[in-house]
Amino acid sequence: MNLAATPLSRVQQAEYANPEHAAAIVSLLDAYARDPMGGGHPLSDFARAHLVSALAARPQAFSVLAFGSIAGDQPLQPIGLVNCFEGFSTFACQPLVNVHDVVVLPAYRGRQVAEKMLDLVTEIARERGACKLTLEVLQGNRAAVKLYERVGFSHYQLDPAMGQAQFFQMWLS
Repeated sequence: MNLAATPLSRVQQAEYANPEHAAAIVSLLDAYARDPMGGGHPLSDFARAHLVSALAARPQAFSVLAFGSIAGDQPLQPIGLVNCFEGFSTFACQPLVNVHDVVVLPAYRGRQVAEKMLDLVTEIARERGACKLTLEVLQGNRAAVKLYERVGFSHYQLDPAMGQAQFFQMWLS
């Protein structure tokens, strides 16, 4: 699947069995993990070694990659990644897609790379019959919040009187 192709960029659904795509997924997710918005720590050796095979083993997972070059005469390199997981909305009785990771390398930010990747995520979600996309974002990541609002995301709430939903986690040993 190829949403956008120009001399400067290509956005497509990742093929987990493709070694170029597999290497791009690990490299880009590691760059995100090292970023303050991703926690500031590199991926573990275990995650680096097993990430792509673990994604491939989950039929509800899919990833979108962006390849680009700042100068049109340079080869395309991996510049962006979105990892997604299909879930289920019990209220709608339909699938939903959670956008779990959104990565754009710093040199390519502000060039609509994330928007192009999210356009393809939306297309794939619709093909899967999903009723909505969901995601989590840190409050302090103002650039990402603006991006998500610009492309159509809004805070989750059922009743404004009850307020917005909050994201919680509990680590399991």
